[in-house]
Amino acid sequence: MRQSEHPVSQAYAKYVNPSFIELLGVLGFGRVFTRASDVWIWDSEGRRYLDCLAGFGSVNLGHNHPLLTARLHELLDEQVLHFCHTGPSAGAAALAQALAERLPDPLEISLFASSGAEAVEAGLKLARAATGRTAFISCAGGFHGTTFGTLSVMGAQRLRAPFEPLLADCYQVPFGDLAALERALDAHRCAAFVVEPIQAEGGVVLPPPGYLAAAQALCRKRGTLLVLDEVQTGLGRTGMLFAHQAENMVPDVLCLAKALSGGLAAISVAVTSRALFDKAYGSPGRFDLHSSTYQGNAFSCAAALKTLELVDELNLTARCAERGEQLLAGLRQRLAGHPLIKDIRGRGLLVGIEFGPTGSSWLDKLAPALVDKVSESMFGQWVAVKLLEAGILAQPASSRWNVLRLEPPLTISENEIATVIETVGTVLDEYRSIGPIVADVTRRAGAQWRDGWRF
Repeated sequence: MRQSEHPVSQAYAKYVNPSFIELLGVLGFGRVFTRASDVWIWDSEGRRYLDCLAGFGSVNLGHNHPLLTARLHELLDEQVLHFCHTGPSAGAAALAQALAERLPDPLEISLFASSGAEAVEAGLKLARAATGRTAFISCAGGFHGTTFGTLSVMGAQRLRAPFEPLLADCYQVPFGDLAALERALDAHRCAAFVVEPIQAEGGVVLPPPGYLAAAQALCRKRGTLLVLDEVQTGLGRTGMLFAHQAENMVPDVLCLAKALSGGLAAISVAVTSRALFDKAYGSPGRFDLHSSTYQGNAFSCAAALKTLELVDELNLTARCAERGEQLLAGLRQRLAGHPLIKDIRGRGLLVGIEFGPTGSSWLDKLAPALVDKVSESMFGQWVAVKLLEAGILAQPASSRWNVLRLEPPLTISENEIATVIETVGTVLDEYRSIGPIVADVTRRAGAQWRDGWRF
């Protein structure tokens, strides 16, 4: 059976998102993935792929970790009350305590939800309720979700534009620019500054050292909260349990999701201080101003609690730091001098390879804008297709298609990292100028068109 004839792809195209299926067919990226274990996934034709995407950072433990699945089987056999809204939830209480024990003071109160966007929304709402202010500052290139509130602090105009006007009083500053942040804080009475420690979807962009700590100092001087979006960087991804620990600072609100799920159960949280919670919701008449049906449900809380335990027991943060150094150093060595690679950067197992003009070829000097345009519009996507066909699942950053992101589960081994490095190097050896890229993409797109954009 061809992938395009698979009942899953056909039903998805008919009932879920036909545009997505069509897009997957443009260059032949379409696969129906059917099974996953640790760092490996399989498609419906039995082909195996090394996962270097990890559900955009959701699968830090690896797929279907046996100790996590065993705990969830136990929970289902216990016949617990899953949705408890007229009394305290045991699962939510235990998870909130476990988070507080891992976070510095004064972070101790958890506002649970189901998605990263909801966690950021919780931070935005708390900031307004606690400060009595309305304005928000965020960063160009930032990604915080696609709900109306989070789109208002979204850095990608392509994702914002169809839904504008969004929330009023939202302002952007360049990521890493403290002077611009200070000017914006002085110009507006801001409830919160919303920022990521590393911009993952913005192209794996790291700020200057000390940026978060200095930003927190600027915010506190003006009565503005700092809402830190660690949805993608939290739970060991950067080689520390939380990325902000590298700067020895404590945010006013910390947003977590993705990896907290263990890759199995949707859950997110915004963690804040008791003082801020009391200002926002600290009375019987305000206790329910932020709530949802699924928040703190027993299944998701059990998955998250076991995930926290496994991150500790398996020493995944140290393992991530070691494997991340191997990946970054190995890629830099293997791809040194490549004429179409501008930068290789990252922290832990969140690494980006940026494509574009480097000034090392005659075409760079003659038409750098052309090289940049090809890199931005097709190089990252085409490399992802070639890697898929070589057995590696990866994707460009969603807001910077010229940056290939490598983000494997933290359980990846030394030998598997070596495989990733060599496979990426082999694929990129084929493309040392833009001519072969344009030729291959045109050839593939033409073949796909003649085949009816076969999935």
